[in-house]
Amino acid sequence: MKYGYIGLGNLGANCAACMVRDGFDVTVFDINPDNAKSLLAAGATWAGSAAEVAQSVDHVITCLPSPSVTARVLNDILPVMHEGQHWIEMSTLGRDDVLRFAEMAQEHGVRMMELPVTGGVHLAAQGKITMLPGGDADLVDLHMPALKSMGDRVFHMGPLGSSSIIKVITNMLAFIHLKACSEALMLAKRGGLDLAQSWNAIAASSGNSFVHETEGALILNGSYDVAFNIDLALKDLGFALQFGREFGVPLDLASMTNQTYVAAKAAYGGDAQSPMIAKLLEDLLDTDLRADGFPARLE
Repeated sequence: MKYGYIGLGNLGANCAACMVRDGFDVTVFDINPDNAKSLLAAGATWAGSAAEVAQSVDHVITCLPSPSVTARVLNDILPVMHEGQHWIEMSTLGRDDVLRFAEMAQEHGVRMMELPVTGGVHLAAQGKITMLPGGDADLVDLHMPALKSMGDRVFHMGPLGSSSIIKVITNMLAFIHLKACSEALMLAKRGGLDLAQSWNAIAASSGNSFVHETEGALILNGSYDVAFNIDLALKDLGFALQFGREFGVPLDLASMTNQTYVAAKAAYGGDAQSPMIAKLLEDLLDTDLRADGFPARLE
């Protein structure tokens, strides 16, 4: 099968690179051609537009920053897609968006599979990100080789819309953990503890988390560079709070964390890295959270 890949940001470029590395025939497009340079050098094919991608492949994968961008891309590709083609959407969307887009695709005879992922850009680069497909089981089975090229763990969450809920839940937890990690590290620093040793102690404790081990290290380095910005965090937290209202679940911690990200956006801008919510505490208390021996980026 020939795959098209549209959207080569931090996540998309890495996932597409895994497929190219594993020998898949991949045609790519992004509004910034520079994002495709390494993929083209590795053997991917360039297309001049999203529509050109859809015309030249068997199935299309998209990885885009927002529902509005997904809608624009769909308007470009659906008119040139044919019955029997599949559209695999890796963007983080609300459930209503997923169901609405699936209806749009179905009108053109195109079946949709949602495929949000979780684990971070560094795991995507290794082909070890967790994949959360939603949709018909036969689609998941058909595309399983491609999924296993991009990720090492695959969890079929159920019918369309299911994956959008679990992806938002995992991101909500990550943002809450990041806020807690920031406060914990600040307690250690203000308590006079060695931050590197404190990080190690937490990592070996019942208070450990994936976020502490990854983004906590980037805080201590001072780069905060997780390749995921504050605007994206606010988008995902907005989805979580929307689900909370819809399902009647009070989300106290998510609400508080959302306000922290609102404050971080006001202070540093929406393009700032999401771990910079820790910097809010650093600035407020005039106390940095630096320690030697921690990476600037995750490998």
